[in-house]
Amino acid sequence: CVIKLTLRRCVCAGGTEPGTITEENGVLLLTKSNFKQALGLHQQLLVHFYAPLSGDAMGSIMEFSKAAKELKDTPITTKLGRVDVTKQKELAEELNVTMVPSMRLYLSGDKHSPIQCPVLKHSTAILTWLQRREGPSAEVLADLSQSETFLKSHDLVVLGLFKDVKRGPVDVFYSVAGDVADLPFGVTDSDEVFRTFQLTSDSVLLLKESKLESTFEVSEETTKEDLITFIRIHEFELVTEYTGKTASQILSSLVMNHLLLFINKTEKNFPDLHHAFQTTAAHFRGQILFVLVDADEPRNGRVMEYFHVRAEDTPTVRMVNLTDHLQYQLQSDRLDTLTLTHFCQEYLLGRAKVKMHSEPVPEDWDKKPVKELVGLNFERVVFNDKNNVLVLFYSGWNAESRALFPLWEELAQRFRNHDNVVIARLDATLNDINIRTLEKPPSIRLFPAVYAERVRQGRGRGTWDGLDVPVVDGLILISFFWCATQEERERKKYIEVVKAAEAAEKEKDEL
Repeated sequence: CVIKLTLRRCVCAGGTEPGTITEENGVLLLTKSNFKQALGLHQQLLVHFYAPLSGDAMGSIMEFSKAAKELKDTPITTKLGRVDVTKQKELAEELNVTMVPSMRLYLSGDKHSPIQCPVLKHSTAILTWLQRREGPSAEVLADLSQSETFLKSHDLVVLGLFKDVKRGPVDVFYSVAGDVADLPFGVTDSDEVFRTFQLTSDSVLLLKESKLESTFEVSEETTKEDLITFIRIHEFELVTEYTGKTASQILSSLVMNHLLLFINKTEKNFPDLHHAFQTTAAHFRGQILFVLVDADEPRNGRVMEYFHVRAEDTPTVRMVNLTDHLQYQLQSDRLDTLTLTHFCQEYLLGRAKVKMHSEPVPEDWDKKPVKELVGLNFERVVFNDKNNVLVLFYSGWNAESRALFPLWEELAQRFRNHDNVVIARLDATLNDINIRTLEKPPSIRLFPAVYAERVRQGRGRGTWDGLDVPVVDGLILISFFWCATQEERERKKYIEVVKAAEAAEKEKDEL
């Protein structure tokens, strides 16, 4: 059986003159052959490593290009470049790039000791980060008047009060300001400012709309990580509403446990429920992030779909851990402070019950080459000692997931005559399964026969045990899967040989 696969061919444009490096929207297109040249040409080179098919790629590419355009109107001397790690695999391996998207700043042609850039999602944050590296990372405020002007100029600010703004504990503050590029930082040694906030020791304040939200006392033992954690936890309101503006901030929070309240904000009892939710949040700050989702907002449809919440189910709450994506549902219709507090305590103690949701099993789930799995039939199909099961975990509304469907059909046709091979798919947004889903859809997992509990999975988006599995490259996927099934076949033969040898030895001993 010969399979014809059409693989996407990429044509990379070269420079118009020998030795030139191609640019796109002011960003250097870096490759293994020109990377060293780029380092030699630019004293400061900020490089964006990305994978085009990863979920965050498009947004990061656009913001990086936007930053390059805005960079032209600033005195910043840094040049921007980008590397497609799916095309430049040797370069990525040579530079030890393990995470995408990511950014690194290379200085003075040194490719071995780059400065790791924090995750910056917007062009303004990228520019701010570069500006703070070339100049002061925090605005020095001489007196109370300047401090008040600084506070009024931003909704949320970080203000450092230090007896000495040149050396000592303030160094940690400057270091944090250099990395936390999405927030404005000011620093002062003014006695008048100290008196205004009734402070006598070095402190960092977080203020929203000029109102003090939280205070962190700084000492010689304070670390950079301590201060970043304080800022990242207290920059959130006690209850943060999920919106297009706050979504990325919520998902990148240092707090992995999130309690979501799904409610229609026009309901009569909304003020009472919101008050109970907010009161509970105050007890678990730093442990659980409290998020409000307006069920009456059409743009929240996807997040409600992900948590399997219908409008008629509201008001209701869901607890989720962003590490394993397991969901927990409050087993009560009461949403008062006492009930919510008890639920949070039970969850943190590991006693809350996981909420398992499943679509109904389709009548024809096993009639087509690609088997349709749901939560109810998942374990029965994949955890067995007879079949090697390859599962595509997808999201129905995700374009990257849908792009895999033709390949999955082709793969199923390739193995249609193999009784011990099952090609299947499952909508991970509509079905909960009792395994850790470390990757957001689409992801691929192989459940081998013999040892069904042993699962093979991609070590990153687009990779599988170190091998690339781009959605357009069916040949690699089929080859790898073929090798994997061959391995399991050989393993079975080996077990049979061992058992036969043991039986023969036992029979010999009995004789």
